Formats: sequence, C-alpha cells, structure tokens
Amino acid sequence: MKITGLIKLVMLFLFTSVQGIAQDASAIINKAEELMRGKSSYSEMSMQIIRPKWSRTLEFKGWAKGKDLSLIYITAPSRDKGQVFLKRKTEMWNWVPSIERMIKIPPSMMMQSWMGSDLTNDDLIKESSITRDYTHKIVGEEELQEYICWKIELSPKEDAPVVWGKIISWISKEKYFSLKNEYYDEDGYLVNVETLSNIKNVGNRTIPTRFEVVPIEKEGQKTIMEFKYIEFNINIEESFFSIQNMKRVR
Repeated sequence: MKITGLIKLVMLFLFTSVQGIAQDASAIINKAEELMRGKSSYSEMSMQIIRPKWSRTLEFKGWAKGKDLSLIYITAPSRDKGQVFLKRKTEMWNWVPSIERMIKIPPSMMMQSWMGSDLTNDDLIKESSITRDYTHKIVGEEELQEYICWKIELSPKEDAPVVWGKIISWISKEKYFSLKNEYYDEDGYLVNVETLSNIKNVGNRTIPTRFEVVPIEKEGQKTIMEFKYIEFNINIEESFFSIQNMKRVR
C-alpha cells in the first residue's frame, strides 16, 4: 500500500513537471510573438530578393493591429509603387493601381511567392498561429549570437490548417526574441532557415531588425528584410484596414 502510494506520488510529480515544461514552452513562444507584434505597429521596411543571376529591392510601409489586421503599401521601385495588400483575419486583398484592379487572393494562391520573394502570401496573412495551431516543447539550450537561447520544437496539432510539419525556434532567454527558425515539411526535411539579427532597442523593446530567409535546396537564393523604422502601440482605428482605404493610403 505504501509502495503503491509512493509510485502514484512519483507519477503525479512527473506528470505535473512535464505539464509545467509544456506550459513554459508555450508561454515563451507567446512572449516572443507578442514582442514582435505589440497591440499595434507602424513600420518602414526594405526587402532584398537575391537570385543567382539577379537581385532587386522592394521598400514598403506596414500598419498592423493585433493578429487579424494588417496593411502593406509598396513605396519602391517605381513599377510596383502604390500596390497595397490588406489582411483581415484569414482574407487577403491586393490593390493594383496600374490596372485599377482589386484582387482577392484565393486560398489556392496562399502558397505562391509574395512579390517574387522567398515569402509566401500565407506568410503575410499568418493564417496559422504558432501559439494556437502548434504544441510546444523545450528540446534544449544553445548559444546563438552570444545569447543563450531556448531551443523549442513546434509540432502541428491534429487537423490544424498549417503548412509546416515541424518548426524549430531558438528564442533568447534574456529578451524573448527569436534568433533562428527552421521550417520542416511533413516528411521531416528542412525547407527554409530564417536567421534574425541586428538587435536594436526600438523604444520600449529590444528586437531583431534584420531577417534572412534561405531556402535550403535553392543555391544562391535568399530574401533579406530589414526594419528601417518601427513604432509599436500606435493609435490606429480598425476602420483604417478597409478595402476602401487601400485606394487612399499613401
């Protein structure tokens, strides 16, 4: 009886410990996501698209409110200037001023390249949430860029509408920002590696301001994004993120 009671106590302790670790991993992922998003934000960014025989640079402004609302306005180059992308929850629109056409991006186009980069329309719309659609587990610790990081494995929940079969994230223990993400397909093969760097204090938080995405099987190809300016927790109305405003925003 005493031995049985002791075994039950040990099992309860182990189960509670495992649950605590899982909860901690989810809390870490949530903090990292909130750090980069805030309640709202305005940013100015550049994107360099690099290919073996050519490269080009885009510049754009972005506004966001929570997880569900965002708007991007392309400012350069001149041939793309004025294009606007709007996300409202899981829907996405594109305003193309050169042909005066409003296009709703269908689900079948979500995995297509955004503006010729290594990002997809789905990356912009964030239809899947790393906090909602994945389970999280701490699988180790590692030093990256002189920061001690948690190494966290994200596995998709059953029937979750996600693209990746697994994600491995390295998150700083000191400031909770991501420094590296590895994206794997359903068969466990590494597809993309995202490296975050150029850590800066931007007002009330410290974040990476440079993002480099490298497709593993496409030699000489990558996309680099950099924040030129970013401000968090700005006053912005939900009505800003409307189809009507896509034609007016500058």
